[in-house]
Amino acid sequence: MATSTVVARLAGEALRPKVLASANVFSSSRWRVAVTRRWRGRGVRCCAAGSSGAGAVVPGEEFVGFFREAWPYIRGHRGSTFVVVISSEVVSGPHFDRVLQDISLLHGLGIKFVLVPGTHVQIDKLLSERGKKAKYVGQYRITDKDAKDAAMDAAGRIRLTIEAKLSPGPPMLNLRRHGVIGRWHGLVDNIASGNFLGAKRRGVVNGIDYGFTGEVTKIDVSQIRERLDSNSIVVVSNMGYSSSGEVLNCNTYEVATACALAMEADKLISIVDGQIFDEHGRVIHFMSIEEADLLIRKRAKQSDIAASYVKVVDEEGINSLHKGDSGPSLSAKAHINGYAASFQNGLGFNNGNSIYSGEQGFAIGGEEWLSRSNAASFQNGLGFNNGNGFYSGEQGFAIGGEERLSRSNGYLSELAAAAYVCHGGVQRVHIIDGSVDGSLLLELFTRDGAGTMIARDVYEGTRMATAEDLPGIRKIIRPLEDSGVLVRRTDAELLEALESFYVVERDGSIIACAALFPFPEEKSGEVAAIAVSEECRGRGQGDKLLDYVEKVALSLGLEKLFLLTTRTADWFVRRGFSECSIESIPEQRRKRINLSRGSKYYIKQLQPKPAGVNGNNFVIR
Repeated sequence: MATSTVVARLAGEALRPKVLASANVFSSSRWRVAVTRRWRGRGVRCCAAGSSGAGAVVPGEEFVGFFREAWPYIRGHRGSTFVVVISSEVVSGPHFDRVLQDISLLHGLGIKFVLVPGTHVQIDKLLSERGKKAKYVGQYRITDKDAKDAAMDAAGRIRLTIEAKLSPGPPMLNLRRHGVIGRWHGLVDNIASGNFLGAKRRGVVNGIDYGFTGEVTKIDVSQIRERLDSNSIVVVSNMGYSSSGEVLNCNTYEVATACALAMEADKLISIVDGQIFDEHGRVIHFMSIEEADLLIRKRAKQSDIAASYVKVVDEEGINSLHKGDSGPSLSAKAHINGYAASFQNGLGFNNGNSIYSGEQGFAIGGEEWLSRSNAASFQNGLGFNNGNGFYSGEQGFAIGGEERLSRSNGYLSELAAAAYVCHGGVQRVHIIDGSVDGSLLLELFTRDGAGTMIARDVYEGTRMATAEDLPGIRKIIRPLEDSGVLVRRTDAELLEALESFYVVERDGSIIACAALFPFPEEKSGEVAAIAVSEECRGRGQGDKLLDYVEKVALSLGLEKLFLLTTRTADWFVRRGFSECSIESIPEQRRKRINLSRGSKYYIKQLQPKPAGVNGNNFVIR
């Protein structure tokens, strides 16, 4: 591999010329062709009567296939709150309009958005035009009066641009055929902005005066939620307001991550100008928080960002991934595919108070310089109410400075921010290439996505059952046995099968259980005894447990799951199982079926999870 490739960045920017050697411009039409080919493999394919060529697709069938595949995601995301940080490179680039158009589309589908646009490219450009030079020390910009004026101008222009681009709503021409056009005029996106962000001066650090550079102290959660509930898209500027009435220039990522934690956002989405690849040039679609944490630690010696992340995570005790036996086992059956122990301390949880407050400057970034005084401390634990109606503790994750600007470590800074936010309680963080047309839609509405997803452990408390769990399992399944939903098992039979059971434990009590009985020769497994305690039903515990069991099955090399049921067929059909004949059941299991129960048989083909990553298969470029 050429030296230039070896030393290139942790991203796709440098790979694009190699992949698209015949094109100087990343054409959206070329992307649509690629997407069409990708979808055809998984969507609806029909041959038109009299069509020429095998596999010809009837006009409209592809769209129907796309829409049907996206439908579960559309319903699942409706009502969710996404904080979207848009890098300054994307904001200043040619793809910004398309990104906003897709955000408008998603808002129309019921997703709530908080947008945090980046400004540093625009600020640097304005300073250059005015004969001034941008100054960075470590992670932060030094904001003198000239830089402050440029920052205010840039933030104002970007906000106005967003408002203008989102105001038109959907094209009227496309709506005319569906009725009286007058009633469609109200279909515009309402944009809300305001003084949602409190800040204080960063001050003098190691003898360096940062001027009007601010650190986040408050996110006004109640005001943001009020705007979201009134069907507005909220734009949060990086310009914060101090208690003395000053306007301060805050770090965009510090603002975005603090918002995500304070809002208890369902997702933080980072739209950047490239992608994260493995050593073979393939996009990494999924990383567990443990995998991201491991990678960041491996880069700590060459990256101030990574070193700062490790320092804060370890010294402040927020990382449950490196605390001996505090997390679940990483064995194939007990802990599958790199899902790590999740943060247990309620980081980022809101207990109903209207304001999220405290100094919030975990800074990562820039030059080959790292001051211990720049690392944030956590006072009372991030997100804990200190009793006065405010949230205290330093609570953001700032990335910036020369290291990020030069991309000497690629998108490691965004990855560190993602891992940090996942530790704080945000379940999913997505890093998406905004220069790829439609990447946001593909990431949210397809199984594998188009970017990189970093996930917190959704299987918190899930583990293999032990003998001590027998009373808890018995308590859950007894009512279902009494009603005939489950086959009655004696305590001896349960104890004998216990090594095949998995349980979800919360506060010392078993709240759900399920069993997986593998048949390795047939590469199949039986799912049995899925049960959730009555007080925890309707909260998705059954889905989480079934998903966990499927991942266990995949780790064991199984390709399909089957089950026998008398009264719960509908639940399993909605989760991908389809009815089958008894001949589809492994012969060894067929011999033990009690035919008098009249059970129905269902089967599901398993789909492998998108490839994960380890600490050694990234390209640092």
